[in-house]
Amino acid sequence: MTKRDPNFVDRHVGNRVRMRRLLVGMSQEKLGELLGITFQQVQKYEKGSNRVSASRLYQISRVLGVNVQYFYDELKNDDDDTAGFAESEGADAIAGALQSPDGVQIARIISETTDPDKRKLILNAVKLLADYKGP
Repeated sequence: MTKRDPNFVDRHVGNRVRMRRLLVGMSQEKLGELLGITFQQVQKYEKGSNRVSASRLYQISRVLGVNVQYFYDELKNDDDDTAGFAESEGADAIAGALQSPDGVQIARIISETTDPDKRKLILNAVKLLADYKGP
């Protein structure tokens, strides 16, 4: 790791900030406004290129409606080679997909759909599209 490379913890926290911001449907501009900072600073936090201080993380947690621990959830030790009780690589792929903008949108759509039949239709449509090989 060079001096300029983001630390894996900073990247993880930034990803969790981004995921939560997208889940609540908030823009970087709005989050920055509520925090009293620029959207560029929010971008740097989300990329992990700027470290979030403890007080700022607390402020972010209040604005985004989660506790501070949320930003550390699913954090793995970057230099730990032992599997121990770690989740499978499949779980990592799922977490990565859910943290993508499309994954967040799909999760939001499903969470906002209260009708169980509609939820099942959405799930079936996603499965069909995922399995579609094309013409």
